[in-house]
Formats: sequence, C-alpha cells, structure tokens
Amino acid sequence: MSVKSAERVLRVFELIAQHPEGLTVKEVSDLLSLPQSSTFNLVGTLHNEGYLNQDSLKRYKLGPKLIQIGTAAMESLDISSEGKPYLKKLMEDVQETVFMALLSDGELVYVVKIDNNRSIRTTAQPGNRKPLYCTGLGKTFLAFLPKDQREQLLEHTELLPITDYTITDKKVLNDNLDSFIQMGYAIDDEENEEGLFCLAAPVFGAKGSIQAAISVAGPKERMLKHKEFIVERLLQTATNISFIAGYEEAKR
Repeated sequence: MSVKSAERVLRVFELIAQHPEGLTVKEVSDLLSLPQSSTFNLVGTLHNEGYLNQDSLKRYKLGPKLIQIGTAAMESLDISSEGKPYLKKLMEDVQETVFMALLSDGELVYVVKIDNNRSIRTTAQPGNRKPLYCTGLGKTFLAFLPKDQREQLLEHTELLPITDYTITDKKVLNDNLDSFIQMGYAIDDEENEEGLFCLAAPVFGAKGSIQAAISVAGPKERMLKHKEFIVERLLQTATNISFIAGYEEAKR
C-alpha cells in the first residue's frame, strides 16, 4: 500500500532533479497538479531539513543532504564499490577516463567516473542518465542482454541523432550490436559526444547475466592510437570485476 505523502515527496525530488535551474513552489504545484498550499508546506519542510536549497529568486533546487544519501546509495552497490580499485588501476594503465554504469528503467545510469589528469570534458557524471543506443556503455547492455530484452528496449526507443555520427537506423544498430558480441566489447565512435571515442565491456554476475558495463573514453585520435592495449586492459578489468561479482566463467 502506497503512502500519499511519501509519494509526493518522491515526485518533488524527481521533478526538481529534471530542472537544475530550480523551480518555484507554484511551478512545482502546477507541474505535479498538487494544491499550492500543501506544496508550500511540503517544499518548506524539505528545505528546512536540508533536502532542498532555495536561491535568491525563491526557486528550489536539490539540497546537500541528497548528495550524502546518493553517495551512500552508490557505495551500497557492491559491484561499484568493490570494482572501484580495478577501475582506478585501469585508469592508471590507459591514462584515460574510466566509467562504470548500470541499467535502470531502460536507461544508462553512471555510478563511477575516474578522471585522468589529461581527461577531456564530458557531460557524463555519476548519477547522470543517458540513452542506451548512442553510448558505448549503453550499447554494451543492448549487445549482451538476451535478444528479447534488447528488442523490448529498442521497441520503445526513438533513435534520435545526438551527433552527426549517431546511428538512427535500427537494423544498422542491431548489426552493430551483433558484431560487438563477437568482439566481446562495444564501441561508441563520436555517437554521443563529438570528438569522444569510447570502448566498453560487460561485467557479468553469478548467473551469467550482464550486471554492469565499464568503459574507457578519450579523444578519438589518442584512443585509436592505443586501441589494442586499451581493449586488452579493459577486457581484463571486466573479467576481474566479473570474478568478484560471482561469475563462474571468470574464475576459470
């Protein structure tokens, strides 16, 4: 049985998370179709408790307490916390930015990002969500999930062009994904951010199903120059993390 007041709190958090510029009480009330008086009391309580911040224009944004909770939530994900030392070693080996992501509600959620001192600017940050079809990490999930799950995910996905290189034809994408299965890793060739080349690999769990994806991302020219070495280190790291996640094949 759901509790209405708890549901409203969650809807407020989800709504404000989609509006980093902040929202007024009236905007929250209108967008959630809630009475303004009860919205005022709810938002006020969350502000007083540190879950929301208020700027000089009386617009509310997510507050510092949520950072603590979000960090604790990500740390509680064993695969991310236990895999982090391996990801740090991967970053040191390849000298590029390293990521780990999970699948959530048909989208990619970044849970780990380890920067290198020569990292290039990227919009991907822990907690951010992105589509599956245009990222190396996302295409790893699409490639290594069972075919019926892939079809279900793509059935409800519109392949919008993010860059000039984004694959927007489902047949081409499916052929792309099938080739990744043979290779053992996925590629994002400037499909999500121009200039950024990404190599990604699956992390499997105890039952042999993909649990997470890890990647190395950097400038295309630099990545291609060291591609073979990066792929080798990436796949070894994925195997190591799969081992601690209980994947039997990784133990052989």
